[in-house]
Amino acid sequence: MTSNTSQLLIPDHDRARLIECKHHAPHDFYGWHSVPGGSVVRTRQLGATKVELLIHNEHLDMEPIGDDIWVIGLDDERAPDYRLRIHYPFGKSVIVADGYHFLPTLGSLDLHLISEGRHERLWEVLGANLHTYQTTLGEVTGTSFAVWAPNAQGVAVVGDFCSWNPNQYPMRTLGATGVWEVFIPGIEAGAHYKFAIQTADGVRLDKADPMARQTLAPPETVSVVAADSSYEWNDSDWMQRRVGIDPTNAPMSVYECHIGSWKQGSNYATLKDELVPYLVDNGFTHVEFLPVAEHPFGGSWGYQVTGYYAPTARWGTPDDFRALVDELHAHDIGVIVDWVPAHFPKDDWALGRFDGTALYEHPDWRRGEQKDWGTYVFDFGRNEVRNFLVANALYWCEEFHLDGLRVDAVASMLYLDYSRNPGEWLPNSQGGRENWDAVKFLQETNATVHRTHPGVVTIAEESTAWPGVTAQTAADGLGFSLKWNMGWMNDTLEYFSLDPVHRYYHHNEITFSLVYAFSERYVLPFSHDEVVHGKGSLWQRMPGDDWNKAAGLRSLFGYMFSHPGKQLMFMGCEWGQTTEWDEAHSINWDNIGGGWAHEYHLGVQRLVRDLNFVYRDTPALFSQDNTPMGFQWVKGDDHEHNVLAYVRWGVDGQPLLAVVNLSGASHQDYRLGLPEAGNWQLLINTDDAVYGGAGNELPRTVHTEPVEWDNFDHSVSLHLPAMSVQYYTLTR
Repeated sequence: MTSNTSQLLIPDHDRARLIECKHHAPHDFYGWHSVPGGSVVRTRQLGATKVELLIHNEHLDMEPIGDDIWVIGLDDERAPDYRLRIHYPFGKSVIVADGYHFLPTLGSLDLHLISEGRHERLWEVLGANLHTYQTTLGEVTGTSFAVWAPNAQGVAVVGDFCSWNPNQYPMRTLGATGVWEVFIPGIEAGAHYKFAIQTADGVRLDKADPMARQTLAPPETVSVVAADSSYEWNDSDWMQRRVGIDPTNAPMSVYECHIGSWKQGSNYATLKDELVPYLVDNGFTHVEFLPVAEHPFGGSWGYQVTGYYAPTARWGTPDDFRALVDELHAHDIGVIVDWVPAHFPKDDWALGRFDGTALYEHPDWRRGEQKDWGTYVFDFGRNEVRNFLVANALYWCEEFHLDGLRVDAVASMLYLDYSRNPGEWLPNSQGGRENWDAVKFLQETNATVHRTHPGVVTIAEESTAWPGVTAQTAADGLGFSLKWNMGWMNDTLEYFSLDPVHRYYHHNEITFSLVYAFSERYVLPFSHDEVVHGKGSLWQRMPGDDWNKAAGLRSLFGYMFSHPGKQLMFMGCEWGQTTEWDEAHSINWDNIGGGWAHEYHLGVQRLVRDLNFVYRDTPALFSQDNTPMGFQWVKGDDHEHNVLAYVRWGVDGQPLLAVVNLSGASHQDYRLGLPEAGNWQLLINTDDAVYGGAGNELPRTVHTEPVEWDNFDHSVSLHLPAMSVQYYTLTR
């Protein structure tokens, strides 16, 4: 053993920083190091009474030099494999590998890609990842911890494995990347941890891991070392079929669902057994879950995310969520999840001011805060932040086989003055209000998701006239697959809320959507936002008594399913829930619980079920949603009778006629022109008695006559019951 004591010691200025956990390179002093004439091993073991170096079949006593640091000098200049035996009071001892003896688990390519903002599998190198090293003394397993905190003085891992002491496991920085890393042997899946960050101001911040793939359920805030998933997927056929489908020209009837309040106490496992058969029975093609990423405040419905890489633990484990997705795929139901890259909450244990500075958020409050929501706004122009979000989108698609991401609050990202008063926003370099950093981020996200996961849809909740939301990024568009048609939703609900006697004066509100229907690729949304905060449920927004409310809803849904665009309705809307949604309670299942008073709601539910199946089986209703070739007006100007009539054309050339009577009166012998002569078969009549309607007997087939009408050579005379919609298809 070398006897040069000076080589065993740590310089005072480095020692002080190490003890205070403010050193950027603890690995330069802890672990094995070559010195002139030999080598030295140092370790810091808090609370140890004795430390032995196990090397070359020898047990060598290490020398304490104060501050819980132990050291030993060796004559051998070659790097050995060794273990440490740590003795504690009351006769307890453990044998461990020395984590400070191992090379970083991130390579130079990883660090380069992170700095460039282009590491597409970021979750595999940052956060907490189980890792195994092969050594001459055997396999060493543990967890590699890595976190981005470029402005910290020092970072340490704290957890239940070290009594949350920040002095046991300091991390090292890797070059100029701002990434801190340490490998801790023996840390297994299930361990609880955070990162203790020493800021430049000397303040200690204990932060949850931004990349944690598992957490404890709120109100707990700690991160959990996630096991490598052993879940065996059974959806290979679904995933292969998805690659060959253009979802924008395929049927998409989406059931929007908040997991915790579909039924109070719902979780990933119960939905697998209850929601899946419900969706199958009611004919929906997709389910869209409100955000499932970890969020501390349930009242945010998931829209204030703190754990972007962790399915919330309040509803089960990550593998429980995988199993739910797998079961949905087994029944041919696609899975969309709401994704929230626009903003995040200010909780002091989470992303906000992560290393003591504005790191994930923009440093200027005029861009970095959303005052209305009390949240921070991501700094979309920063490489590492953009990487964090783009990789997160890929993570959900890759790890959970999602079929779509619905991106929340896109308008708030696009406009620098969104919901801000004069003086509260910072113009771009050209003096404008466009957030070009956010635009580039959205383009990159969409292009990358579509390149790496063909068949996955990205959907924008975007309420403005920003051009090219669904245009390809190569054409300078944002690159989304679909966009929520908020204009259609607002105009439609405003119109349907009117008493039929007043609709004469508002006909333009129900026809205006066709002026721009093909300017983007649209989803028609009756979402959770339309049935909360005093707006009332859809049922409550319909005028009149219960019979008229039911008729209004039936005609609303009949109109919706025949209009160009995909369909989305929030849970409970499918039967006309009588009360507003409240996330603290289940949706109102009593509405369809039986009895005469419930017949209207059961009728609405049955209609939605039949609409879903007709929709899925009728290419005219979906295969040309995004081109004027798929839509033809028959009658759009009859405001006096509140009647709309139009033909939807499928790519197969097969037409479907939709006739919409939104007045409070029936119209007998109402003549309509038709583009083709022949027999037209009735597919749907929302006034049918089976749906709770008046039950007017309509002929199952109508025959055209060679009578010119509506600029067509042939026409039919129809009975249009009050507040009803009929679909007819040509039988050649």
